[in-house]
Amino acid sequence: MRTLALATVSGAALLAAGSLTPAAQGSSVLRSDVFTPAPKARPVPVGLTPAAYTRPASDTGPAATASPGPAAASADAREGAVGAAELLAKVSACKPISNGSYRTDEGASPTVPVCGMNGAVFWKADLDIDCDGEVTKACNADTDPSFQGDTAFHTSGDRPLDAAELPYVVVPSRSSLWDFSSAGIKGGSVAAIIHAGKVEYTVVGDTGPAGIIGEASYAAAEALGIDPDPKSGGTGSDVTYILFKDSAVAPIESHSAAVTAGEARARAFLRDN
Repeated sequence: MRTLALATVSGAALLAAGSLTPAAQGSSVLRSDVFTPAPKARPVPVGLTPAAYTRPASDTGPAATASPGPAAASADAREGAVGAAELLAKVSACKPISNGSYRTDEGASPTVPVCGMNGAVFWKADLDIDCDGEVTKACNADTDPSFQGDTAFHTSGDRPLDAAELPYVVVPSRSSLWDFSSAGIKGGSVAAIIHAGKVEYTVVGDTGPAGIIGEASYAAAEALGIDPDPKSGGTGSDVTYILFKDSAVAPIESHSAAVTAGEARARAFLRDN
């Protein structure tokens, strides 16, 4: 659990999946207050009741309601087909593109730069659990004392993402240290998380503190075999995040679409680097 994310950061701006809110169509602009580096302590949990943001039956969207067909099953079967060792071999050296390094936790030394390669950016850090967004049995104010009822990017139905169901990566909020949008990264961009020999394809789903890096959703951690408990889970090291430039999953909430796009992007990344 990221104990230090502020409500103004991990809740960030309300942006639609793969696109932005109507007020900011065509850009990646978040609220200006997410640019301020956050202190360690997270704010008092927002007072959302379990009824808030529960998913109505009419707002599940095609990806949630459709039965998995042959195409989706095939996409899921391909996850991990590009080997973790192949990808890690390509990111053994770092060409920093950030203006300095990030901390993995408040109080830690800033040791993690964002690195650039053809078609992607990457970093190597820890993995803290993001359980924000849709209120679920796994993610709510009782299971996560720092729970926030929103995510920076939204589903195709303009709902907060479901951290317990959707594997996603958290990017640091834009700052002078690094602006993710300047690297061709946005909400819904395709990402690969690598840990313990496993590759999990995800989307960019939320923003975190401006000076901290290394966070992913409950579902992403669970898929990688990492304890997803927002209070005590996560892992302290050996997680590699590769985010593919100028990519997008539509709808953002479709994990099978992320797998299909991620597999293609990973193969292109291996070819071009």
